[in-house]
Amino acid sequence: MNPFVFACIAPHGGEIIPELSGPIPDRMKLTRDSMLKLGKKMRDAMPDTIIVLTPHGTRIDGFFSVSNSEKMYGFVEENEGFYELERYVDRELARAITEAAAAEGIPIASINYGTASGPISCLPLDWGAIVPLSFMPDVPIVVINPSRELSFKTHISLGQIVNQVVQNCGKRVALIASCDWAHAHDERGPYGFDPAAELLDEEVVGFIRSNELEKMAEFDPEYIEAAKPDGIWQTLILAGAIQKESRNIHLYSYEVPTYFGLICAEITSAFQNED
Repeated sequence: MNPFVFACIAPHGGEIIPELSGPIPDRMKLTRDSMLKLGKKMRDAMPDTIIVLTPHGTRIDGFFSVSNSEKMYGFVEENEGFYELERYVDRELARAITEAAAAEGIPIASINYGTASGPISCLPLDWGAIVPLSFMPDVPIVVINPSRELSFKTHISLGQIVNQVVQNCGKRVALIASCDWAHAHDERGPYGFDPAAELLDEEVVGFIRSNELEKMAEFDPEYIEAAKPDGIWQTLILAGAIQKESRNIHLYSYEVPTYFGLICAEITSAFQNED
């Protein structure tokens, strides 16, 4: 069963946000247009809460981390532009996910900052969450950060638990897997060039088109290290949360406007009637 009112795979390059597009606003236009479409679909779905899976939040070695602060705040600065975002946290849903996963032996930690509650209880909101959320409705969030010390199988298992919790929570919940892909497309980029980047992104696009997200767990570690994607872990959580027989995937766009790949895709219920 797909218990989510909306779900997507979305990128987090800062220039996607119009305020940060800088002197070449068309550079990520394809992706920006896709994000505008995803944002409209998200608003139409009217979620009470959005779960965001991000690779750039508070990391705990060997543990998934789940936001449990009163709110989260962060900003992105790029191309002499500034964009800030604040969201309240759905602490009830965050705790339910953490407790259910811990009960199944999954290494997971609930995180907070400052005080137990109130205005000082505020964790940093990272760009992996800020960028996709900038296109989405202003509702409470739950931010989950994966752990690369844990197996791909464990990421899928966490997704399965998220599915169960969402089914039983009585809320309209949406899910965003915030993912950029291979980061070694351009020798001028910070990670240099490796031919594995193009190859891996081609495979990822193929797995999305064929609804075979779980196959990303079969990538060789050396291949991953050469291509340097940051989307596999979040996508595998999503794959566990919305299993293959319950999902359709609609690829909106793929592009490599700089040194890393950007993908926008919508995940709908396999039993949803199409217009």
